[in-house]
Amino acid sequence: RRFGWTHYGIFIPGLPEPFRYCNIMTLLGATGAVMIDNDHLQQDPPSDTATFLCSTALGDDHHYRSYSIARECRRDEGDLLVSFGEHLRIHGDYPTYRVEAAWGGFRLDITVRCTDTVSWFVRNVAYDHFSLFATCSGTITQSGTGEGAQDTRTLRLDDQMCTFEYARSVSPYALSRRVIPDAWKLPADFFTYQIINLDASTQLLLTDVRALGRTAFKGMHVRGRDGRAGIHVEDVVFEVLEYEPEPAVAPDGGRMRLPRRFRWRVREAGVTVLDIECWPASPWRFGLGRGYAGSYRFSGEYQGRPVSGDGYIEYIDCESR
Repeated sequence: RRFGWTHYGIFIPGLPEPFRYCNIMTLLGATGAVMIDNDHLQQDPPSDTATFLCSTALGDDHHYRSYSIARECRRDEGDLLVSFGEHLRIHGDYPTYRVEAAWGGFRLDITVRCTDTVSWFVRNVAYDHFSLFATCSGTITQSGTGEGAQDTRTLRLDDQMCTFEYARSVSPYALSRRVIPDAWKLPADFFTYQIINLDASTQLLLTDVRALGRTAFKGMHVRGRDGRAGIHVEDVVFEVLEYEPEPAVAPDGGRMRLPRRFRWRVREAGVTVLDIECWPASPWRFGLGRGYAGSYRFSGEYQGRPVSGDGYIEYIDCESR
């Protein structure tokens, strides 16, 4: 098979307190990239490794673990797109999918309706990665940090803007049955991907990917319920203004600096399109590759008008390793 790994993702930003966001992040297969693979979780062989991350801002717990594709996952069986043990099931046919997730005190049961509004991040013979504008309806139920039914929260979603994402790529693990040392991995070492539902009909996707200090992709996709879609790539700045005083420590002992304040500025033909300052507003959840996911607050301007609200963030910084 040409492709060594596959990714499915459903990301829901801008949820009310205390959830703030919800993510379904899956990888089937080892990528061989510095910023993604957690070697201590690799199956034998690494190409049999799948991971599933699911979190919200509520409580202290989230779900992230490794699975054997051969023993614990199923995919492309009838209307089943993919499943991870008893923890996740995505089934249906484009453009409508039902997504069911269950772990600990968390339950999710939503219907995702995709549109044909697509934002491409990469599209070539070796790697495809895109995001579909989508909406979802259903329920999320989760227990908080206390005990008892009074601490269980249920959120009902109705036509909530979200994203449905898919990627597939070749992998060096097609040629290796052993864990590849970092020095020999693909050198992608910085990544942030952020989603903002700016208003009731407009969604922004903000991305910065780097390898060895050089930009691989940096841009802002703009899209909406009316099918409009555009991209800005010429003058896009992502800047960390302040880091947390102490680095985050991963389960394998890896340390990573995380932003305390950051900024996006996007200009087109010298005119400011977006200029926002952002600050994290939820616990960071480990398991976005070697990095973290969470939510943030932002304030600034978009197309000359003041804006503020919430965003979803994925953040990996292996440049300082």
